[in-house]
Amino acid sequence: MRWSFVCVAAGSGSRLGGEPKQFRLLGGRPVWAWSAEVARQLWREGLVGDFVLVVPHSHPLEAILEEWEGPLAPMGFSVVAGGLRRQDSVIRGIAQARGEMVLVHDAARPLVSLDLCLRLIRRAEERGSAVPLIGCHDSVRAMSDGEVVGSLDRSGLMLTQTPQAFPRLQLMEVLSQGGKFTDEAEAWLASGRRIGWVEGDRRAFKVTDQLDWEVARALVEPVEYRCGHGYDVHPLVPGRPLILGGLEIEGANLGLQGHSDADAVCHAVADAILGAAGEPDIGTLFPASDDRYKGAYSLDLLAEAYRRVVQGGFQIQWVDVTINAQVPKLSSWIPRIRSSISRALGGLKVVNVKVKSGEHVGSVGRGESIVCHAVATLRRS
Repeated sequence: MRWSFVCVAAGSGSRLGGEPKQFRLLGGRPVWAWSAEVARQLWREGLVGDFVLVVPHSHPLEAILEEWEGPLAPMGFSVVAGGLRRQDSVIRGIAQARGEMVLVHDAARPLVSLDLCLRLIRRAEERGSAVPLIGCHDSVRAMSDGEVVGSLDRSGLMLTQTPQAFPRLQLMEVLSQGGKFTDEAEAWLASGRRIGWVEGDRRAFKVTDQLDWEVARALVEPVEYRCGHGYDVHPLVPGRPLILGGLEIEGANLGLQGHSDADAVCHAVADAILGAAGEPDIGTLFPASDDRYKGAYSLDLLAEAYRRVVQGGFQIQWVDVTINAQVPKLSSWIPRIRSSISRALGGLKVVNVKVKSGEHVGSVGRGESIVCHAVATLRRS
């Protein structure tokens, strides 16, 4: 086939921190593999004959080949070690490529589209080369020695993206002549050649910092929201402390009866978050038949339920608690109960607590029990 696709993933990716960004998992696959999928679509269109991945010279080539050679082999897949500079890496990549024409793409732009590549190929077939450009919408200032010294007319400014399309051997010649260039188009223009262009795609932005990474994740990773409901009731009896939200309610004449400390608030909140995560309820996880939980401090059980939910990949977005009690009066305890529950949930400030009277109806209204309801909203990417 006439075209090759060279994906340049040889940078350090250090500005984002942690693992080099081109090898981070985005939507379940490495960032560079998103570009490979677009190349595979171009191969199915009969346009691209091979895909070349350029990685840092210190990165194990064999590991990538072992994992990806099977899925990508039909269109032709090879991995080469990059150089010290971007243009050195590009030279090594296009030297490995087989096509007469080449698309050179930055792996840090994972959301490149098939449509953009097709338009670039058509334009390069007409003009001999092509790059994607997008308008500059912000006002631009000139700086010198840390000071603003003037303004630039943005009407004549365009921002360059990748892929960039060129005749392969001519691009190798241009890059081999020396100089320092930020991309292939700069080297091409510096050689006195003209270049074609197409309208770029703002989704094909470069992942550089943490905000870019979060935007990319939001665009490609499905977000799941779940709601859970928790309920608990315990009778009020003499001779026991009244524990609610992990706090002993001072001055209460009656306490809640149960195998543990009978903290109806912690039990309801735990069941709400566990239910949203699809986990068993606290009666199953911490059964009354197990003496280990006799007299247990339920705030600790709530913290354990929270850890279980987090291990399942969930984030708590909100917890709403309603305590139904005729006695004692609990309104002054609301801020402290809310803070206590928040601490058990990793310090998240996502808890609301309300107290309702029993209005002298039923066991709650007669001061015989306390009921608690909780509703939790969880999020998972």
